[in-house]
Amino acid sequence: MSQPRLENINIESVVSLATPREMKAALPLSAQVIRTVLQCRETIEQLLDRDDPRLFAVVGPCSIHHLDAAAEYARKLKTLADEISDSIYVIMRVYFEKPRSSIGWKGLINDPYMNDTFQIEEGIRMARHFLIRTAEMGLPAATELLDVLMPQYIGDLISLNFIGARTAEAQTHREIASGISTPVGFKNGTDGSLDAAINSVRAAMGPHHFLGVTEDGLPAVFSTTGNRYPHVVLRGGKKPNYDAASVAACEAALRAARLPQNIVVDCSHGNSGKKPERQAVVMRDVLSQIEAGNESIRGFMLESNLEGGCQTLGANPAHINPRQSVTDACLDWPTTETLLREAHDRMAKLGRTSPGRKLQT
Repeated sequence: MSQPRLENINIESVVSLATPREMKAALPLSAQVIRTVLQCRETIEQLLDRDDPRLFAVVGPCSIHHLDAAAEYARKLKTLADEISDSIYVIMRVYFEKPRSSIGWKGLINDPYMNDTFQIEEGIRMARHFLIRTAEMGLPAATELLDVLMPQYIGDLISLNFIGARTAEAQTHREIASGISTPVGFKNGTDGSLDAAINSVRAAMGPHHFLGVTEDGLPAVFSTTGNRYPHVVLRGGKKPNYDAASVAACEAALRAARLPQNIVVDCSHGNSGKKPERQAVVMRDVLSQIEAGNESIRGFMLESNLEGGCQTLGANPAHINPRQSVTDACLDWPTTETLLREAHDRMAKLGRTSPGRKLQT
């Protein structure tokens, strides 16, 4: 009599994956790339410590789906970033993983060819190669930490991590954030509540022990010392929370929890009602708060692409526009450039410029 099957009842297949060490050996970092990542992380820490008075702006596509178009965007962003760097520190939004409320395309790493073949190892290679390209440009990259194994594969190329609204309550993500080598932002809950983000910041600052895998793909227990740079990201919920009253409420909650009062405002998602043109309204309100004396807002986020709006995925990936978002609707590039130049001018007038940098005229 055969034994009943107790494991993997619903597993159709198991495909071996290259280890993080093997992936890094295949796509190693040059001295220039290492220098870029280290300098970018250090700058973001200085911005959060208020040793650098500038704002940082996380700007880029809702999700990366076409690498050549994303590289074109990165080149445009880098040129603009250099021009406005005296008052705005620009970080490219490079999201390869997309959390879904139910089903849908989960991002370039999960399904790089957008045809349900799920060539995940190829997706990781593509993501790592693209991050090397952006670092070679001298452009810092920010991403969302979704799959808990992914930092072992691409974390050495990331300057800023975010934990999304759907995962901010997850113990595993809080533990990983406590040991990750970059500053990390926690978004408020999808309903707009702050509790999960505040508790996540507190948890990430403390030491933890958790299960993970090493660069050789072996199970291990990781012990962390805690992350000095977690912060809250206000992304809206049932209603927007970018206004002065909402920011003050977040400040009060952080103060009551004896946590650093560092806040980033996401101009998209719940704050814009997913209407890309409203991101401009949010950004301008944030700048007005800073002009009125706010010190807690350290940065803002914009979802932007070469072309504005978004498109629906069809049956044939060849028909997808490489220059337009396949997830949330984005600002187009000309509007993005106009907004970032406005942010630069307004912060420069306040004297919020980096020490030692010559103010551009």
